[in-house]
Amino acid sequence: MDILCDIVQVLFALAALGLIVLLVVAHLTAGMVNLTCHENEKYFLTATGERKPFPSLHDPFSRELSVVIPAYNEELRMPVMLDEAMQYLENRQKQNPSFTYEVIVVDDGSRDKTTEVALRYTNKYSADKVRVLTLVKNRGKGGAVRMGTLSSRGKLILMADADGATKFSDLEKVEAGLKDLNTGPENLAILCGSRAHLEKDSVAQRSVFRTFLMYGFHFLVWFFCVRGIKDTQCGFKLFTREAALKTFSSLHVERWAFDVELLYIAQCFKIPIAEVAVNWTEIEGSKLVPFWSWLQMGRDLIFIRLRYFTGAWKLHSPHKTD
Repeated sequence: MDILCDIVQVLFALAALGLIVLLVVAHLTAGMVNLTCHENEKYFLTATGERKPFPSLHDPFSRELSVVIPAYNEELRMPVMLDEAMQYLENRQKQNPSFTYEVIVVDDGSRDKTTEVALRYTNKYSADKVRVLTLVKNRGKGGAVRMGTLSSRGKLILMADADGATKFSDLEKVEAGLKDLNTGPENLAILCGSRAHLEKDSVAQRSVFRTFLMYGFHFLVWFFCVRGIKDTQCGFKLFTREAALKTFSSLHVERWAFDVELLYIAQCFKIPIAEVAVNWTEIEGSKLVPFWSWLQMGRDLIFIRLRYFTGAWKLHSPHKTD
């Protein structure tokens, strides 16, 4: 009996030591919010090749909607998505001339012709409607979305994936859901597209191992960071301009787990968040590598909570980029 008690005490001591080490590592390796951008990232090209400066999210809105599309090596998949999005947006503008929009394609340091492909849409529709932000180096999806958002003009800002997995016309669903939220005097609200209603079918098609990883990730999200949101990772999210400024100004994680930190920040600020089911189709060519990407996301989820807990990361008041 005494030996068993000794073993339990040793295990508790080791667990406590491990937690302390993890807290120290999380604190010491925490990076600060990086809102700086390269000089070349401050400009976009017009159809005539002229360089013009991007505006700032701090400026008053001048468009009804901004669509921010992060793109890394997407020269093949992106045209299908952009064709669908532009057709929808153009038709909507014809039906309602007061509706104004812009699409910002953020080339996240691609090695292919993503920028050249996106610029074809600038040439076709004008730089007032389609702008291309080419990052000097790869930041990750979260970094790309943030850079595009901070350069947007919209009253509402939609994050949409370049693969076109979500039907673009579902914008109407997330807009309706956003209107149902109580934005309060500060006009703060976030509406997340959700694939949770498709989970049962997706489980039937996945291997046992991938299903285990998925549920493990969902548990970590719930346990460490975000509660009440079934699908944090769907790349179809709509923000009020004020909510985007408040959340993206504090964002640290720039890779796969950035959505979770973004929603964690929103919940800390008590920003209203809701979900709406959207149409979603898995598109070949995903950059997410099942095991290693999930491992990286799991690590990031734990570190997000620990770094805010230790004070290594703090919620920031919105301030301008350099």
